[in-house]
Amino acid sequence: MERRIAVCVVLLICSFVSQNAWAKTDLGLKAIGGDVGFVDPDHINGTVGFGAFANLGNLSPDIRLAPHLGYWSKSNQFGGDKASISDISLSTRGLYMFHMSSPKFQPYAGAGLGFHMVHAKVSTAAQDLGGGVIIPAMEASDTQTKIGLDMGGGFTTPLSEKTDFCFDLWYTAVSDVGHLSMKAGVSFDLGGSSHAASPAPRSTHRSRTRR
Repeated sequence: MERRIAVCVVLLICSFVSQNAWAKTDLGLKAIGGDVGFVDPDHINGTVGFGAFANLGNLSPDIRLAPHLGYWSKSNQFGGDKASISDISLSTRGLYMFHMSSPKFQPYAGAGLGFHMVHAKVSTAAQDLGGGVIIPAMEASDTQTKIGLDMGGGFTTPLSEKTDFCFDLWYTAVSDVGHLSMKAGVSFDLGGSSHAASPAPRSTHRSRTRR
């Protein structure tokens, strides 16, 4: 399953960079930011998730490179027994920036490939069965690294000349811990002009095609 996900993402990236896209790259650290919001894992109650992200510039005039670091955890307790799971992820996303007439609203959609370090832990309390029979407390944990596919989108809007507000919705397909996340965040321009990285509106008039 993970190999199929990786193949799909590679094919998607190849389609992004076709048609001489590499000839128009503008890569570099443009902005950094953080986000927080609601994460709804499959078969688990929802929880709070945190993240950090960056704008590494454009692979083409329309495609932005945006790595993301995320974290969420969830614990449940039943009497003296406790189970917890956490996910630390590092993803690289390609964002298609839609052409808009107003710079105050910049929607995008994208996909990406990420690595997830999933940690699960179960602990049980000691039990006294009477007659001197005691079941001792036990604890078991496991950590696995998984590959996940991100799919989603959102929008950004400027709060000031150097600050953007962003809101997005992503679904991460990953074995056993697939999840939907809805987050809001703020990004800060580092001098690479994150606002200028948005694509300019297309025009159908020849007189406007010259720069």
